[in-house]
Amino acid sequence: MRLSVVVSTYNSPGLLEKVLWGYSVQTHADFEIVVADDGSEPGTAALIDRMREESALSIKHVWQRDDGFRKCRILNKALLHASAEYVVFTDGDCIPRRDFLAVHARRARPGHYLSGGYCKLPMPTSEAVARDDILSGRCFELDWLVAHGLPRSYKNLKLTATCSQARILNALTPTRCNFKGSNASAWKRDLLAANGFDERMSWGGEDRELGVRLGNNGIKPRHVRYDAIVIHLDHARPYRDDVSVAANKALRKRVERERILRTDFGIAQLVQRGYRPESITIVSSGAG
Repeated sequence: MRLSVVVSTYNSPGLLEKVLWGYSVQTHADFEIVVADDGSEPGTAALIDRMREESALSIKHVWQRDDGFRKCRILNKALLHASAEYVVFTDGDCIPRRDFLAVHARRARPGHYLSGGYCKLPMPTSEAVARDDILSGRCFELDWLVAHGLPRSYKNLKLTATCSQARILNALTPTRCNFKGSNASAWKRDLLAANGFDERMSWGGEDRELGVRLGNNGIKPRHVRYDAIVIHLDHARPYRDDVSVAANKALRKRVERERILRTDFGIAQLVQRGYRPESITIVSSGAG
């Protein structure tokens, strides 16, 4: 099963490099990466060029100029560039465990989307993670993480659960099965039917609103919280905005209440304004 992996980023080439090394050792090899870049400076493009050569990953770099937080628009552009029928979403600060894509591919079912989670690392632990730790997989070992500053917690069960334990935990978790941009997947046809991300939305819950529209279209969520594993690297977040969070929540509640199936501010409108996938893609010749 071929996958398109959409990775969002903004001016964080150091974090993105660690994430891409994680994809270089995936057990599921049939995939492309589409980097959804919301206006990064040239360092990100240079990093992607180098990673194509050093890792042989197939990477498309979809960039738009920096005009404030426009993550939903760049994600819609990235979706237009995605060539696979099934799309995995994640962020440029989330390193995937080597079986991450294998889990999404194995658990994919028609009429469903998958909802994962992440293990959030504190800053000292995040800074300790290096290339060799990613390639060897030891940065996913609980003892290594604790030795480098991760507090012990029941939340770390994501890192240690066996396949059979993960199935049980996914079924029993009280956490709502929302669409999460850091770890989610869906069929491209279902995403297009909902018209992609709502470009009116700024930071805070914009991914979850898309999940509501998927649900309104009859697409059911499935947890992969305890088996599709990423570790989330800590970093500064100057874009945090409580006002936009409240506005996004109000919009999401209206979408739930009115059972809205499609946004009028999504992919179709982007295409109507003349956007075409061939306009800004840089495609690697390497095999994914």
